[in-house]
Amino acid sequence: MTLTRNKSDIEHALVLEIARVTEAAALAASRWVGMGDKHAVDKAGTEAMRDVLGSLDIRGEVVIGEGEMDEAPMLYIGEQLGNGKYEVDIAVDPVEGTSVTAKGLPNGLAVIAISEKGGLMQAPDCYMEKLIVPPPAAGRVHLEWPVEANLAAIAQALERNIQDLLITILDRERHADLIRQVRAAGARVKLIGDGDVIAGLAVGMRGTGVHALMGLGGAPEGVITAAALKCLGAEIQGRFIAEDDAQRERFVTMGVEEGRIYHTNELAPGKQLVFSGTGITHGELLEGVRRFGGGARTHTLVMGYATRVVRFIDSVHLEEDSARVTIRI
Repeated sequence: MTLTRNKSDIEHALVLEIARVTEAAALAASRWVGMGDKHAVDKAGTEAMRDVLGSLDIRGEVVIGEGEMDEAPMLYIGEQLGNGKYEVDIAVDPVEGTSVTAKGLPNGLAVIAISEKGGLMQAPDCYMEKLIVPPPAAGRVHLEWPVEANLAAIAQALERNIQDLLITILDRERHADLIRQVRAAGARVKLIGDGDVIAGLAVGMRGTGVHALMGLGGAPEGVITAAALKCLGAEIQGRFIAEDDAQRERFVTMGVEEGRIYHTNELAPGKQLVFSGTGITHGELLEGVRRFGGGARTHTLVMGYATRVVRFIDSVHLEEDSARVTIRI
């Protein structure tokens, strides 16, 4: 049976449905914002995301999820979802930034990417060394180059000085030398506590004030980010980092080459890609869930690669029959 009729069939059918998936996860997780319980945040978002995914017209397999089957009760790697028409691979992070969400800090969000089968790399749960640049700098940098050389290339692509650049880096002790090198080259550093998917997205869009992301972050998050950046025409380069022999064995099992630099189209090779992210807490790119009596308002970014459409969706959800709301812009 042929599951797709044209290059954007999956996207046309599922793009708005996928937005519902992240909206549901964000709404559920928002009940736990600021409550200090990151496990409750993650549980609420995961359960809500899975419920909606199971209702879609898909036959999906989770390739990036909450962990292996013995580590996660749902949305685990390899889980099969749905009994519908469209055969897809699924990459999810029901709550990206569980700690920041539990603390009520900025940039918690729910994210998902889907593709045709084989369109998303199944990445092991390990570190990935990342370099993310905006569309004008795509193809003009290299992860193996010295930091200063990449900063010079980014500055040239953006027609500005290195001193004008702002580089996002996770605030971790392991990045002390990287931070020193970026500052020594003359660029400024934006340190973040968590959430490198939203940070990578910010690099891919003009007007956010950031011009690159560098350093080590989660490999699964790198694949999800790659799907989004491909829709935006931006670039990610990533290198998987094994911390021990057990991870190296896992690399072999999954067909991952340690030391190899993977590019956007290798991490997300799909021709039909949909990405959706819904803010849980307020951030620079997406508003968080805003609750009112009997309902809530969400802000979602959803993109399709083949359809070449980027949507910002502002939705009002009347969750209770008695909800009354005056819509305002």
